[in-house]
Amino acid sequence: MRGCSVSDAPYRASPRLAGVALHLDSTRERGGLGSDAAQDPSNGRSQGRSGPDSPADSRERRRQLREQRQQTRRQRRRERWPRRLKSLRGTGGLRILVAAAGGLLLYAGYAPSTLWWAPIFGFALLGIAVYGRSAKAAAGLGFAFGAVQFFPMLEWTGIYVGSVPWLALATAEALLVMPAVALMGPASRRLPLWSIWAACAWVAGEALREVFPFGGFPWGAVAFTQPDGPLLPLAAVVGEVGLAFAVALAGFALGEVLRRVWVGGAGWSGLRVRVRWRRAARSDVSINGDDDVRRAQSARTGLVRRLVGVGMPLVLVLLPFAGGLAARPAVQTGAGAPTAPIGVIQGNVPEPGLEFNARRRAVLDMHAAETARLEAAVQAGTVPKPRLVLWPENSSDIDPYRNPDAAAVIDKAAKEVGVPLLVGAVVQSDQPDKVYNMGIVWSPVTGPGATYTKRHPVPFAEYIPWRPFFRFFSSKVDLVRADFVPGAKPGNLSLNGVPIGDVICFEIVEEDLVRDVVHGGAQVIVVQTNNATFGYTNETYQQQAMSRVRAVEFGREVLIAATSGVSAVIRPDGSVADSVPLFTAGFMVPEVPLLTATTPGTVLGAPVKWALTAICPLLLAGAWLRSRRRGAAGAPAVTSTAAPTEVSTVAPTTKKEPSGA
Repeated sequence: MRGCSVSDAPYRASPRLAGVALHLDSTRERGGLGSDAAQDPSNGRSQGRSGPDSPADSRERRRQLREQRQQTRRQRRRERWPRRLKSLRGTGGLRILVAAAGGLLLYAGYAPSTLWWAPIFGFALLGIAVYGRSAKAAAGLGFAFGAVQFFPMLEWTGIYVGSVPWLALATAEALLVMPAVALMGPASRRLPLWSIWAACAWVAGEALREVFPFGGFPWGAVAFTQPDGPLLPLAAVVGEVGLAFAVALAGFALGEVLRRVWVGGAGWSGLRVRVRWRRAARSDVSINGDDDVRRAQSARTGLVRRLVGVGMPLVLVLLPFAGGLAARPAVQTGAGAPTAPIGVIQGNVPEPGLEFNARRRAVLDMHAAETARLEAAVQAGTVPKPRLVLWPENSSDIDPYRNPDAAAVIDKAAKEVGVPLLVGAVVQSDQPDKVYNMGIVWSPVTGPGATYTKRHPVPFAEYIPWRPFFRFFSSKVDLVRADFVPGAKPGNLSLNGVPIGDVICFEIVEEDLVRDVVHGGAQVIVVQTNNATFGYTNETYQQQAMSRVRAVEFGREVLIAATSGVSAVIRPDGSVADSVPLFTAGFMVPEVPLLTATTPGTVLGAPVKWALTAICPLLLAGAWLRSRRRGAAGAPAVTSTAAPTEVSTVAPTTKKEPSGA
């Protein structure tokens, strides 16, 4: 076996062997194995043995090592930013621009837009940007993607309270995109059919935003871009998360198709070769001699190979659309189901913005007046008499349990219309500065009855977590003077024999809360909401898009009762049957199908979510462990030879003759 010195090539090729070499070098330097000091009998050490160092020598050696480490760190810091800036001027900067363009396309799919296809192209660009990147680089691209998505989409959060809440929320959401995209880079390098696992990683990211921080804020889920798209029926079979997976899969697979075509054609150079080939074919004359013709013929052959190579990604692009077509029979229509007329009141507010809260009695009176107009229309025979009437969230910001005047207004409205009301009210708790966001069933005979308390108050809107801490950044946290206390039970209520499922405002975005009321027997989903604080922004249309997806997912009609709009009647197939515009008083009395059938999406939604969330991290962990085992099995062994200054290596498949020491 041939010996090799510690500076030989095997050590440069293997970090583990390089560590052995460094150890031996340091041993020699301090008078250990193979050093001149070890060979010198005068220093009291025999050959191959090292005696104890003096304390002064040990301290000096440690000091030198510290200085070397510090110098190395300083050198790396000096080189880091020039290296990064150089990368930004090349493909690194181009990847960031591509990822940002993908985020912009994803944003273009949210309501009031109907561009359902835009998010698919957005994911295609994200896939092209992150392909082959490390987890760290992919995470940075994910932030660029998420920032361009969330900053314009959530601008309505700062319409009346300033830019700090908007910027903070959008930044937090963009940061939460990073872990999901960080998984995509390694997936593209380690896993086959990586488009599937990238879509799973995106679902995992949405699951994270659904629960973290402060109970989560899942606004901006990809499924809510699809109420007008051909993939919407998938929600009835695999739920909102399955729909999001299908959109992401189509996008990432499309990106893989484009990438393979582009790389197979050598990018712009391949395009130029194909153009030259076409010109040569027309004239039957070589442009630059026979070499051009040969390159053109090779490009033509490569085109056929590329078409074969894109076959599987192309199948993955088409698969979600085939699934959407196959899922259409699962969508409920309400045909043949018993119906009930239900009144929906939009009383409006005196003015948009936060100031409507200062005129709480005016808001209550406006809803009572609109209810009176509904009763007048019933008496005139222009609308059917409803079995119940829905008032929106905050229709009574005055606690009717503590204020007899407010209770009298509501009671009078219930008696005039002669059917139960569902009133949205703010109710004082037994604790100071703690209130409930409550839906109250108000009977025309017995007054207030069953209630539902909002289970997930919105952080920084209905309560302030860590109020002293966040007050340091903005005094506007004190605009929320009282914190809303969460309820504990689903919103299953019965009004005049009609089982409804009540969710309040942003709760419609949370799949689990809506599923709870459907499992509890709700035949109609009711959304009580107050959008007056968001003015004429896109918030109300984004919320309506969420309600349309929920209608298909759970196979129920959804009735939106909003203080200032947009109130809407959404059929079980996701279509909007009727609505009242923004900041307009009005009412609707639709014939609502009372459905009891359970869609597959109601049952499979939760298992699909957690399965898709777990699969990508688990597969990456398995691939990493396999690579570690292969690396350990194929690593060259390290043994010592008779010569104290050398080590020898044994390659696993090669055998060399030993050299003399």
